[in-house]
Amino acid sequence: MKRFAMVLAVLLSVSAIGDCKSTKLVASVTNPTYAGQHFKKVLVIGMSNNMGIRSDFEDAMAARLTRDGVHAVPGHNILLRPKGTKMDPDYLRAQIKEHHIDAIVVSRLVSVKNDVTYIPGQAYVVPYPYYNSFYGYYGQVYNQVYTPGYLREDRTARVETNIYGTSTADGEFVWTGISETFNPDPKTAEKAINDVVDVMVKDMEKQGIF
Repeated sequence: MKRFAMVLAVLLSVSAIGDCKSTKLVASVTNPTYAGQHFKKVLVIGMSNNMGIRSDFEDAMAARLTRDGVHAVPGHNILLRPKGTKMDPDYLRAQIKEHHIDAIVVSRLVSVKNDVTYIPGQAYVVPYPYYNSFYGYYGQVYNQVYTPGYLREDRTARVETNIYGTSTADGEFVWTGISETFNPDPKTAEKAINDVVDVMVKDMEKQGIF
């Protein structure tokens, strides 16, 4: 696992810069030693104190993973999780066994980073040949005069998603992915969730996990 942590750190340090997509996968690692079975029943767990966000995420991920031969179950369908309380590991194990779950997909919000950038006003350039007429001059310099510098605040939300196989008692690590969403709109949480789910599942498929 030390090697995995080092690989993940390197991938994060060289994550794509300048990608204009609002959500992107910045790193993923598959356990090269995992030799488990093909997953048929998957439990999706969202780790969040916001019950609405958690349920929406679990529903979206489960719907995206469900396909021929694979049944994905949103965690809120089979797990009792009273608000503000920690789930009992023994209860979780029992539910996984009772419902014949052979893989767990678990996601959590890792961090939200705020960056403030100063955007300078437009630099003055002599508007030749617009000096030749008043209206040419006025139309050219108006936006420069009335476009002062300003502060722009950007927010980046980082989400980690892991997959564990249940063929071992403690759950064997299979895959991890980290996504970043740039300036998520709180009014359109559904879109942000779907974008995260999309980039994660695409990499899972690329790695041949689903």
